[in-house]
Amino acid sequence: MKKEYLAEMIGTMVLVLMGCGTAVSLNCTDANTASVVGTAVAFGLAVVAMAYTIGGISGCHINPAITLGCLISKRISPKDAGMYMVFQVIGAFIGSGLLALLVSQVGAAGTQTGANSCANGPVAACIVETILTFVFVLVVLGTTDSKKGAGNFAGLAIGLSLILVHLVGIHYTGTSVNPARSIAPAVFEGGEALSQLWAFIVGPFAGAALAAVVWNCIAGCCKNED
Repeated sequence: MKKEYLAEMIGTMVLVLMGCGTAVSLNCTDANTASVVGTAVAFGLAVVAMAYTIGGISGCHINPAITLGCLISKRISPKDAGMYMVFQVIGAFIGSGLLALLVSQVGAAGTQTGANSCANGPVAACIVETILTFVFVLVVLGTTDSKKGAGNFAGLAIGLSLILVHLVGIHYTGTSVNPARSIAPAVFEGGEALSQLWAFIVGPFAGAALAAVVWNCIAGCCKNED
């Protein structure tokens, strides 16, 4: 097993355990603004922590949508992209499994998995996730660009942008922008979360692909000006 794959698995495990775990602990609902803010911050901090922990090993994608964006931008090979996604999903299942173990011991007042869902249906969820993921992945691609990126501050910028999209999206879908983060909790949750899961895979992938195309155009224009 390549160290990059292991790093992606561990990083995604931490993201799901800490992010979804916070949503469960705070009983994240629209009616509780503090829980929304707390959950958004938890996801962002998890990304920042992992960016500076495994970023030098794998690039800290910990998100199949980001990996797709990097693939389209030719920053990763198709083989590695596929393996990244596989290990990201495995890591998400480990994180969800650990969260389920914690909940089984102490219980939870509301959601027990932090799974995504949309009261207005999966089509609406897909649209929301496409838009949010476009913004998030565009930030990722821009800040990590080898020539015009943010350097060592990229991890911080990415984490802050994840907080931002969560603050916007929790009301609508619980915010995914990450298929792995949605797949594992949905499997543990079942029911509506599982029936709507396709929207939280298609939406983020569509948004990531669009972000990659847009960033490639922006980067290409900047290169021509130089």
